[in-house]
Amino acid sequence: MLDKMSPNQRLIVAVLLSIIFFVGYTAIFPPAEPQEADNTQNVTLEQNSNSNSDVSKRVEEVTGHTIDKEEKISQSASSDIVVIKNKNFILKIDTLGRISSKELLQEKFRNDDDLHAQVIPSFGTKPLYIRFADDALNNEAIQVPYSANISELTLEEEPVHVTLTQKLSNLTVTKELTFYADGHYDAKILTSRDVRHYIYLGDRPQVSKKLMAVAGALIYTADDVTHIIEDGDAEGRQVFQDVKLASSFDQYTAIILYGFKKDTNVMVERGRDDNPVVYFDARQNESLHGYIGPKEHKVLKAIDPMLTNAIEYGWFTFAAKPLFALLAWLHGIFGNWGWAIIALTAIIRAVLYPLTYKGMVSMQKMKELAPKLKELKEKYGKDPQRLNAATMEMYKKHGANPLGGCLPMILQIPVFFALYRTLLNAVELQGAPWILWINDLSRMDPYYVLPILMGASMFLQQRMTPNNFTDPMQEKIFKYLPVIFTFFFVTFPAGLVLYWFVNNLFSIAQQYIVNQQFRNAKDAKAALEKKSEK
Repeated sequence: MLDKMSPNQRLIVAVLLSIIFFVGYTAIFPPAEPQEADNTQNVTLEQNSNSNSDVSKRVEEVTGHTIDKEEKISQSASSDIVVIKNKNFILKIDTLGRISSKELLQEKFRNDDDLHAQVIPSFGTKPLYIRFADDALNNEAIQVPYSANISELTLEEEPVHVTLTQKLSNLTVTKELTFYADGHYDAKILTSRDVRHYIYLGDRPQVSKKLMAVAGALIYTADDVTHIIEDGDAEGRQVFQDVKLASSFDQYTAIILYGFKKDTNVMVERGRDDNPVVYFDARQNESLHGYIGPKEHKVLKAIDPMLTNAIEYGWFTFAAKPLFALLAWLHGIFGNWGWAIIALTAIIRAVLYPLTYKGMVSMQKMKELAPKLKELKEKYGKDPQRLNAATMEMYKKHGANPLGGCLPMILQIPVFFALYRTLLNAVELQGAPWILWINDLSRMDPYYVLPILMGASMFLQQRMTPNNFTDPMQEKIFKYLPVIFTFFFVTFPAGLVLYWFVNNLFSIAQQYIVNQQFRNAKDAKAALEKKSEK
């Protein structure tokens, strides 16, 4: 069938199939969710007196990565000793000196079960957990709980301070933590003597189980390179230096550490289900900063502009970042993310208008030449050289370019994918209403109205777009594309479907103008010929 298609048709098929694969794969095959370790968080302190091998086994289940002979990990369950309450979140610290949970209280931040989002998962490693290289010391550390200078705090505008202390037989660990209302914190971690130990970033959030975007670990280094280790792709151990930030993240939330010394070794190791586990080689006197919460661009930028690099857009970051900046600016004008998306779509269409117009004109010319090209094929079908020469002569005579409709489409692909990733990763759309029944642009349309309108607009656009199909099968396949796209977009975030629908409306309007211009030109030519005959 492909050998009967024109270059233009082949490219359209390739582009459409690429888009279907790109948007469909993540919907149909989301990343596998790690299985919770059975009862790893319910082990009592009395059970901590088991042998080293039992401890190591439990720790492997909790931390998720294998223990070798040189470095054994020890970790068990614990209870909370500090609770910090803020109007936007509740944060807890446990007897192992870890930030054990952070519940987001804002209504817009809810998980798939419509409950308040819990950023830190109930299993796996947690932020600020310390692992000692010495196995005996590590074994003692999980049996001796931390104590805190205060058990409950209310965090308002002014930061609050918490001091955690763990007194071991020949070592004292002190953690001085300062928490801020915007979600970030400062940490000073000291040991009474210099012993090798590691501090963990914490396993990535599990807020959304229906992932449509990348999730895993992110390491941003001083050379402005973002290293992403996706869930399921961690291999062995990777060591990074001159790290600006380390993040474990899902679609909308992240656990971040930043402020590392230049020569600090930050390690990413393979954990359970080949998911990444991040920790770093700590000093006796360690100072750094952290953030736990939604990846809101405005919030991260206010804390430290460098933190905006924790927002991951994939291959098209170079285009996605300015697109989001423009989208945020438009939101400042309209005060509504839905109207901002529509305005952004209009601006993009206006910028790309010369390209799309040129492509549409070229397709119209090719449609008009289709009967004549068919005659040439019938006349010179047995002589490929003469057929090619006659075809090129006809293209030149009528100012047509067989690739004229393809090149503008190719140039628009990066823009589409960049905008796709922008809207897919924008936590700002969570809980953001548009109009009527659309009260959350980050979730699917509950009544499927937008996907149906998108499919209908695609069908209308298809009917208006010139084509020169000679194979009925090709025409039938293209006819069903709106149905296929509607099926894929049913579960997509409403904001993304809104963009596609509005984009189709602009394409329909533009195609109508081009079609009308050609119709008027054709009528004028016919009228002129009729007049000359008289």
